[in-house]
Amino acid sequence: MNTTPETQTKAPPVPAKATQGAEATPRWGAEPEVWTKRMLAALARGVKGNQWFSLIDKVYATRTLQLAWEQVKFNAGGSGVDEVTIARYEKDCLKRLLDAKERLVQSRYQPKPVKRVWIPKAGTNEKRPLGIPTIEDRVVQSALRMVIEPIFERDFCECSHGFRPGRGCKDALREVEKLLNSGYHHVVDADIKGYFDAIPKDRLMRLVETKIADGRILALIRQYLDQGIMDNGHEQPASERGTPQGAVLSPLLANIYLDPFDHHMTKRGARLVRYADDFVILCESEAGARETLEEVRAWMQENGLTLHPTKTRIVDASQPGGFDFLGYHFERGRKWPGKKAHDKFKDKIRALTPRRNGWSMAQIVEKTNQYLRGWFEYYKHIRRWMLNEYDKYVRGRLRNILRERAGRKGRMRGTDNQRWPNRYFTEAGLFSLVQAHALACESCE
Repeated sequence: MNTTPETQTKAPPVPAKATQGAEATPRWGAEPEVWTKRMLAALARGVKGNQWFSLIDKVYATRTLQLAWEQVKFNAGGSGVDEVTIARYEKDCLKRLLDAKERLVQSRYQPKPVKRVWIPKAGTNEKRPLGIPTIEDRVVQSALRMVIEPIFERDFCECSHGFRPGRGCKDALREVEKLLNSGYHHVVDADIKGYFDAIPKDRLMRLVETKIADGRILALIRQYLDQGIMDNGHEQPASERGTPQGAVLSPLLANIYLDPFDHHMTKRGARLVRYADDFVILCESEAGARETLEEVRAWMQENGLTLHPTKTRIVDASQPGGFDFLGYHFERGRKWPGKKAHDKFKDKIRALTPRRNGWSMAQIVEKTNQYLRGWFEYYKHIRRWMLNEYDKYVRGRLRNILRERAGRKGRMRGTDNQRWPNRYFTEAGLFSLVQAHALACESCE
């Protein structure tokens, strides 16, 4: 999307603190019904040898499994290779949970293969694999995560924002904007080639073992890393590298593997901002950025990872071109939705507003509004004129539907703006990004 003069209405400022529920997040993400005050006190002061023993009983505790099931149910999702859906699991969930508990107690629990499905890759014609574990495996993984996550979360680096309790994309974006405004314009825009599939399992397990000494916990984690894959009815063995994408544990394990990188770069004074495998490093000079990039390459090579040769680059954000990070494009002191985010918006609106469909306009508006509200919450900090362009696109799609139903051939024309003016869609209840932006600006005054 092109930029326009500075005279346009400015975006509402990003709040100084995240509004993502951070205040309500227990310390280190510890679930109160899993982590007792005594355990939290031990975590705060540090345990002997910095290793935790006897944790498996916390995983198979009935209440932990119940809490895990509630999380899995809330997150929904499809069935795994056993074809057991959320609804089916719920019918006799207590019996299923107690059965899983018994197998965990007796060390007989065995994860099932992960079902592989292929989903479109945003911004391309390619598809990427997604793993879907069974409901039961998601429950057990959730219980396992609730028990071990605080142990690692306590020492995770401040520059890491992805998949962490009380943190999110906006925290990372806020830090990037703060650094850009402070003069750190030379950006190492890096991409780890196939990160989730490239993590060396043995090295990952050694990192886990630095803090977990419970052999049954370690064995359970290893079982999940070594889960087979069911692709189109054919089971394939797990590869020697990688964490299964789609697995509940994968984001935590991915953060564990890159945490030494975070601390290494931070000790060197690098302004690193990382969200999972997506990161940028902001520097004061081009020479500093080049030196930093070489340090990043060296660390990645030493730890079995590779930077993508074409997607990794050094950018001067104060010049034309800029860089994308977490859906935003940053360039010359401004930001707006990146090309992939822009294209994804149009693709989604097209899917919600086909010219020929059997939905009433009220139904179409309702479905479209659900998407627009969520999109606005993420992109409301861009300038008003940009949002106006997105509003125009949505109204144009709806006018095409109305034109089709009126028996008029071809696509929308200028006269359709008079036939169905903007007021028509306002009265129909269509969510307006521009109006929502104006209200957000008023609330910040």
